[in-house]
Amino acid sequence: MSSRSRVARTAVAAGAVITLAAGLAACGGKSLEEKGGGKGGGKGELVIGSAGFTESKVLAEIYSRILADAGYRTRVQTLANRELYEPALEKGQIDVVPEYASTLAEFLNAKKNGSKAKPVASSDIDKTVTALEKLASPRGLKVLPAGRATDQNAFAVSKEFAAENKLKTLSDLGASKQKIKLASGEECETRVFCKPGLEKTYGIDITALDPKGVGTPQAKQAVKDGTDQLVLTTTTDATLDNFGLVLLKDDKKLQNADNVLPVVNAKSAGDKEIAAALGKLTRALTTEDLITLNRKVDAERLKPTDVAQAYLESKELVKK
Repeated sequence: MSSRSRVARTAVAAGAVITLAAGLAACGGKSLEEKGGGKGGGKGELVIGSAGFTESKVLAEIYSRILADAGYRTRVQTLANRELYEPALEKGQIDVVPEYASTLAEFLNAKKNGSKAKPVASSDIDKTVTALEKLASPRGLKVLPAGRATDQNAFAVSKEFAAENKLKTLSDLGASKQKIKLASGEECETRVFCKPGLEKTYGIDITALDPKGVGTPQAKQAVKDGTDQLVLTTTTDATLDNFGLVLLKDDKKLQNADNVLPVVNAKSAGDKEIAAALGKLTRALTTEDLITLNRKVDAERLKPTDVAQAYLESKELVKK
């Protein structure tokens, strides 16, 4: 999600892909397959994919810079959500994406076996990555090692709403029988960890989705104002206090722990040099780092590109 986060749409996603492809082909007169431009050296050209939320954007910029430092020409391409960027990754239209182990595993599981498939992800990261590798490999994707940094989908309400209804957990929200308008991404409608999971696992009465995105300022503002009652965000959201929001505990463990890991197109970005460069970052990155990076963009209003460069320099992962 992230980011985030994070079980596929059909007609809407297909239409978006067509629109997206046309827009990307028009940008600079080049299609994604041509992948020209960007920063870095002469080992080849890499497009790093990003979803449309802060954490993914910052991670993509960090990936781009560390790979540029390793001698590749790189640029970041932001696609709204996984329904768009995962097919592009399979096709080699993008080469590298920062991902979340459990969420991607269940996305590919549903893509292969249907939305009612038996879950393959769990709180065991090693078993989850093994399952993810089995699903990713036939699609031409290579899963690189996961690190310590984790992020999960999370749901927040206003502090006033929580106090009025005595809410501390998502189970409390379900038991309250409140009618809930949920600020989220459009894909929440079908993702098992979002609307369907909240309804099935917690009995939450979601009457409508407000498609303002995952943890965006607009989504959180809608909950602060009372237009919506619940917002989909992440456990690394650094600006909840700014909007007077509080997370509700996922007491029935609807969400699996999501360790950050790079996923690459095996043909276009399966080189050992790429794995080595990204591996240095994965080993250094922590959950606390994610919160700090998100805060610098969302609260301090710094640019993801500048935040990425400063982080890599602070960890001595790139040359200044």
